[in-house]
Amino acid sequence: MDSKTVTMTIRKKFSNAIETPSAGAFFKRLRSHTSAEWTRINQEHVVRLFERMAEKVPAYKKFLRSQGIKRKNISTLEDFSTVPSISKKNYLHPSDFNELFWRGSLLSPHILTSTSGSTGKPTYFARSHEVDERSSLIHELIYRTSSLKLNSSTLVIVCFGMGVWIGGLITYQAFELMSRRGYPISILTPGINKSEILKTLRDLAPQYDQIILAGYPPFLKDVIDEAIEEGISFEKHRVMLLFAAEAFTERFRDHVAEKVGIKNILTDAINIYGSADIGTMAFETPLSILIRRLATNNEKLFTDLFRGTTKTPTLAQYIPDSVSFEAPNGEILVTGDSSIPLARYSIGDHGGVYTFREMVDRCKTHKIDIMKEARTAGISKQVLELPFVYVYERIDLATTLYGLQIYPETIKEVLLDRRFHTTLTGKLTLTTKYDHNEDQYLEINIELKPQKEAGKIFVSELQSEILKNLREKNSEFHELSDFMGKRAEPRLVFWQYEDPLYFKPGIKQPWVIRPAA
Repeated sequence: MDSKTVTMTIRKKFSNAIETPSAGAFFKRLRSHTSAEWTRINQEHVVRLFERMAEKVPAYKKFLRSQGIKRKNISTLEDFSTVPSISKKNYLHPSDFNELFWRGSLLSPHILTSTSGSTGKPTYFARSHEVDERSSLIHELIYRTSSLKLNSSTLVIVCFGMGVWIGGLITYQAFELMSRRGYPISILTPGINKSEILKTLRDLAPQYDQIILAGYPPFLKDVIDEAIEEGISFEKHRVMLLFAAEAFTERFRDHVAEKVGIKNILTDAINIYGSADIGTMAFETPLSILIRRLATNNEKLFTDLFRGTTKTPTLAQYIPDSVSFEAPNGEILVTGDSSIPLARYSIGDHGGVYTFREMVDRCKTHKIDIMKEARTAGISKQVLELPFVYVYERIDLATTLYGLQIYPETIKEVLLDRRFHTTLTGKLTLTTKYDHNEDQYLEINIELKPQKEAGKIFVSELQSEILKNLREKNSEFHELSDFMGKRAEPRLVFWQYEDPLYFKPGIKQPWVIRPAA
């Protein structure tokens, strides 16, 4: 049997194996349920989970008792919305670790990960194998709705950290479980070792038809930029980019997609909303990206959809019988089952929630027919009537200038401009400082690419463009700038590539360093 015949036989085998009963039922359910049915499922899920937690999770029983909440009084979604929310501060940290588990037992199999500790003491979370299975099915859904071919050799390079954090391990497990279901997937886990990633792209990737790069957005951008500078070509591959852990702009998506030759921006550069707390929670879909891009170019739609922020939030869809969201007063609350189940858990993010029908109707008020737009974009068959959640960064991920909030996103956009990105990596750190007169000013620390310098003309143009974007995107800054003139202008400080003070190599870029109180 020649090699061509062998390849065709193997591909036929994989094609037959891919439609496993569990995966097939999962995708059929996602496609068949209407918005109204998902709303009903959401209500049933949260009330049923609450009842089980109130009976079988010792820490939650104590919490409800302390709040004067009786389980028998909570039987509807409206009742559930009156239950006090839980958080690290009022629930996880004060409780004995074992009492956070079902029946207060550590005997159930689970996987432990930790938060990064960026907002305080690290917190350990345990997730069940069911959470990993759901995450794998979501990754499979993303894969199947992309431009990737199901029966072509695919190399997944996991560029998330592979230590105690969730990103690397859950991504590896998601694709490893997919490979067990018959997909021709090979996985390598270099983590954040950039030299190993580049070596992989140069020496191993050419053996495969398709590449999936999974990692933290600014880190993947670094990898892609350096790969191209080293003469590594992505042209012969179908490439997919899979992000998590941070929001980014549509300009960023366009930039990295162009670099690796992605042609379908709606399907092949996807951001996942996940956490150590409960795993993969929500995910971008072709439809959510389409709506986000329409809103980015329509100020009235943007303002109407994403109330409470001028930033571009992540817009994702979620499966309500896995994880559910609420957003009272703009605070994201998560409810979901795992080894440590959570009910109305304040995850620290802000945003809002829409049913599919609410999203369609909201767009319609701006004379935008979402289904018509989906047909025009060629994604109508990939539309799922799942609910939406939009998420923007916490208030502690901004710095202040004379009392107003300055977010790094507004400056990030400028650094990606063609005039600047050949010199700059796109990374920055914002901080508020005081001069010798105790006048407050905004300092922007910016990373240079290797062997690059910022000349006077370059600096002047960059500062002018940053100031222009701040004035356009931040109405409060616009007013402050009119009033204070040059004193409101940010000061730029340039640092050599991977300088350890602000740009130490790793997956977590400190976009903001808040001044000490």
